[in-house]
Amino acid sequence: MRLLERMRKEWFMIGIVLAIAGAKLEPSIGVNGGPLKPEITVSYIAVATIFFNSGLSLKTEELTSALVHIKLHLFIQIFTLAFFPATIWLFLQLLSITPINEWLLKGLQTVGCMPPPVSSAVILTKAVGGNEAAAIFNSAFGSFLGIVITPVLLLLFLGSSSSVPFTSIFSQLFMTVVVPLIIGQIVRRYIKDWLERKKPPFGAISSSVLLMIIYTTFCDTFSNPNIDLDKFSLILILFIIFSIQLSFMLLTFLFSTRNNSGFTPADTVAIIFCSTHKSLTLVQILLGSVLVPTIKSWMVSRQKILSSSEHHVVLSYRE
Repeated sequence: MRLLERMRKEWFMIGIVLAIAGAKLEPSIGVNGGPLKPEITVSYIAVATIFFNSGLSLKTEELTSALVHIKLHLFIQIFTLAFFPATIWLFLQLLSITPINEWLLKGLQTVGCMPPPVSSAVILTKAVGGNEAAAIFNSAFGSFLGIVITPVLLLLFLGSSSSVPFTSIFSQLFMTVVVPLIIGQIVRRYIKDWLERKKPPFGAISSSVLLMIIYTTFCDTFSNPNIDLDKFSLILILFIIFSIQLSFMLLTFLFSTRNNSGFTPADTVAIIFCSTHKSLTLVQILLGSVLVPTIKSWMVSRQKILSSSEHHVVLSYRE
């Protein structure tokens, strides 16, 4: 009985293991052009589902409140589109004297210049119970900014860039992010009482979508096993990515929880995921997923402490 309860509680982690195992057994199902058609089901349907789900579950006041949280938006966008790529560039100057494959290092810099993803950061913030509305705004806004800023960053740090189909990317983001979010908010107005009474498992729905993204990402990885790179460079670069991701998550945590930062524990959760995630990088998704229980435990305990402190202040004032 305890085992079943434990499995029910840790269903997401079990799902990650099963998704990876399924991708390993038959990667052809989830690759681009395969039966699952991730180029459509993930890129369009899954992303639209995530934001419709968020629009349905969030109160309009929460979205409005998140929209005017300028300090939080500035922190996230400056970190992910300025500090992140600049720090990676400085770090790669040191790594350039090592025998690590040059193209792996360039790939790492390219990832560092990418905008935040429009899905995983939102899902992980929601899974923890953080400021989902802030995560939605910054993921979407960062992606729109990335259309212009990412080519500039690539030109600055790599000396090369490529033309970006601005109109098609903008329209895709608008149709898969903004429109579903608005539709979700409209539908919520008509079924708000039912939603509050039934409390649908919005978090579980978003987490299930993330499992699908993880599965298709691993299908792509396992379908190309013969990468022409030495194992030393590959293993080392994976370790470097893991270390960078963990370091940046810790750095954003320390900055956003310092005294007089002005951020709530829920804000900190959104900052951790939105500031450090780049596109759909596999290591970042897995590390973020693994850390969800730990971050959630911290947020809940921190909120209790703050609530208790505020209650004590109120009582002292009344006395």
